[in-house]
Amino acid sequence: MPEIANTSGKRKTAVARATVRGGTGLVRINSKPLGIWTPELAKLKMMEPLQLAPERAAKVDIDISVNGGGVMGQAEAARTAIANGLVEFFHDEELERLFKTTDRSLMVSDPRRKLAKKPLGRGARKKRQKSYR
Repeated sequence: MPEIANTSGKRKTAVARATVRGGTGLVRINSKPLGIWTPELAKLKMMEPLQLAPERAAKVDIDISVNGGGVMGQAEAARTAIANGLVEFFHDEELERLFKTTDRSLMVSDPRRKLAKKPLGRGARKKRQKSYR
């Protein structure tokens, strides 16, 4: 078992970097304990990998720094980083299989990105209206 594991997770423009080391089960996101994180829905999303493997999560401290994106993008990036960190720290293929069967995005970052804006329009698809009169 390594003494430390560094992993990352991405979602849209949010990037989370997690450091997993042996400890007592503390989880901090941007130096803030997970227990007081708001909004509640984002906190629950980040806790999913910890709830799937509670006996393993109690043996490690996880520090996450996350930036970019919105609240839910950051939450999904953080949960990917947490799940990957636990698997890498414990070198457990059974845990990896559990995460992948529960929700593949726990282990694999979502590659979807925003579509680029095109000329003659306000966004990726919207175009200026044409009138032929």
